[in-house]
Amino acid sequence: MANILVVDDEMGIRELLSEILGDEGHVVATAENAQQARELRAAAKPDLVLLDIWMPDTDGVTLLKEWQRDGLLTMPVIMMSGHATIDTAVEATRIGALNFLEKPISLQKLLKAVQQGISRGQEVSRVASIPVRAPIIHNDTHLSSDRSHQPLAGISYPTSTPVSLMSADTQFFTTSFELPLREARDAFERAYFEHHLGQEGGSMTRVAEKTGLERTHLYRKLKQLGVEPGKIAKKG
Repeated sequence: MANILVVDDEMGIRELLSEILGDEGHVVATAENAQQARELRAAAKPDLVLLDIWMPDTDGVTLLKEWQRDGLLTMPVIMMSGHATIDTAVEATRIGALNFLEKPISLQKLLKAVQQGISRGQEVSRVASIPVRAPIIHNDTHLSSDRSHQPLAGISYPTSTPVSLMSADTQFFTTSFELPLREARDAFERAYFEHHLGQEGGSMTRVAEKTGLERTHLYRKLKQLGVEPGKIAKKG
């Protein structure tokens, strides 16, 4: 069961989604405009938000930017629209939306997207609850098993030093804490998708299954990141 906020200026849409999600055991709050959404976001702290793009006072993308700017985008957000363009959907996912549903929304797509959103929110909560330990800083491409070379807790390290993360197959992803959050996240996501595309020989179907994304959302995400599946498949 999750607390879900539905934001849509159409009463029929609000009532329908509220009924469907309520039957699934979720607690649903509804807002007809951005101001009500702000108030409910502050009061209820929902686990998931279904946010319409086209609203009369403030559109959904602007509200999403506002939450992202103010550090309030702490829950998964699924955008909804019957008239949005691909560019609008891409912009929303770039800002931080988890998914995009085109109206009229099929029951199957709605429930699948909601379940993915709830699962993603639970994953983020679990990660946030894990105590943060001092990172292991590497200035070369080799990891040392000698504990005497590992940094000690409580010691500050220069944020300009690149941080290397090693995956299970010993491939490295290197970035810097000096990067703005969005650029650091894009760099990680680019490496993440390139890794899976390489492993799956460029198969979008298998990558979508492995990453838990719908193919449409995956295509948009790759386009946004500048990742070309065809070129990666040839390299593999």
